[in-house]
Amino acid sequence: MFNVWNSVLEEIKHNISPEKFTTFLAKTTLLSINNGEIKIGVPNVFMQVNVRKNFDKNIREALTHNNIEVISTTYEIVDKNNKVSKPHEVISISDIKPKNTKPFISNKPSQKSASGLVPEYTFDNFIVGTNNDLATLIAKEVVDDPGGKRNPFFLYGKSGVGKTHLVQAIGNALLEKNPKLKILYTPINRFYSDFIDSIKLKKSEIFTKYKDLDVLIVDDFQLIQGKEKSQEEFFNLFNDMYLSKRQVIVTSDRMPEEIKTIDPRLASRLTQNGAYDIQLPSFEDKCAILRAKADFSGVDIEPEAIEYIAENVKTNIRDLNREYEQLVALSELRGISPLDIINSGYVRTITSTSRNTTTPKKIIDKTAKYYNLDVKTMLSKTRVAHIKNARQVTMYLLSVELGLSQPRIARELGFKDHTTVLNGLKRIEKEMKLNFKLREDINALREKIYE
Repeated sequence: MFNVWNSVLEEIKHNISPEKFTTFLAKTTLLSINNGEIKIGVPNVFMQVNVRKNFDKNIREALTHNNIEVISTTYEIVDKNNKVSKPHEVISISDIKPKNTKPFISNKPSQKSASGLVPEYTFDNFIVGTNNDLATLIAKEVVDDPGGKRNPFFLYGKSGVGKTHLVQAIGNALLEKNPKLKILYTPINRFYSDFIDSIKLKKSEIFTKYKDLDVLIVDDFQLIQGKEKSQEEFFNLFNDMYLSKRQVIVTSDRMPEEIKTIDPRLASRLTQNGAYDIQLPSFEDKCAILRAKADFSGVDIEPEAIEYIAENVKTNIRDLNREYEQLVALSELRGISPLDIINSGYVRTITSTSRNTTTPKKIIDKTAKYYNLDVKTMLSKTRVAHIKNARQVTMYLLSVELGLSQPRIARELGFKDHTTVLNGLKRIEKEMKLNFKLREDINALREKIYE
């Protein structure tokens, strides 16, 4: 079976992008073939959902090309030893007790090592989705070759999308490979405070710890703006580590050049190997995150309840987790299921915000204004590149933010045929993978639409 599956994966590898193959298929296994019934192993819930949804056709075709009869395909979650995980056990909320299993990461990690790393932040419990698959792929390359071609690694994205989890997962994976590595995770404000204290107290040893590191992970880099002396000291430290092939990892909520008063030399050096972002998760990503969270903690929650939360929380993963925790807590308190809580009139914390007042007109107007166009020009049939781009971004936001169908979007924009919408959505979804400016525009527009 091993040779068969290798042949299957090799065929699929040539038909999809390297990023998709590495993220979704590289860790799959063939468990069994029995009279046309194929069982395939995947590492977690997210992979189970996405491989079945997006790659089942590829897998079936490749199996057939390898002379394997395919009647049905089943995707099973397996552990590192390729053993099938036990099905999720249905229990009542009142019977829930902590399980002796690796915890799903919470919003408030409590245990930290001397390195500043939280042991629970790992790749195993980091849910990979279409919003972060490229960033995750690069993060794993850092683990494979610290100080190499991905040095420095610059990661950016809005608050609450998982940047801290991912960079700490790098640190924990590196320590697992080599416990002797000197690794430090620090928010930039701690770096700034240490620098000030070393000057004020005239104790250079406060700052010496940074100079002996093998790996430095700096979080919330945007907060260094306006601190010129700290920037200069960080620049010197960065150069020293870079030239001696020691890994530097930096996170920020924006690109370096967008940080006011940033030294242009530092901004350029931080992104010399590219900048990778984490976007807001899609509906499917959010469902997978919540399903994995429930499975890790042993909570029985209906798919409809998960979809309700995923559909209504349009901000970030932090808010998604908060709404999930609130719903589960209410469920436990009242002794009824999460879905019954929702059906009984549950009102989410975010429901009362302006997100519920978002309309197609608001999205159209905000997008036109963002691109310095009037609405009539933006919705015209012109194929001028920047106008066409604005028009297609509008289609994408109407689809993703309001869940409008393609025919409905066509009507809202005054098109006779929804084929134009279909093509526009395909182009935006494809380009968002590697067009970071497009990602930034869409994230900025989301903020303007919901402000």
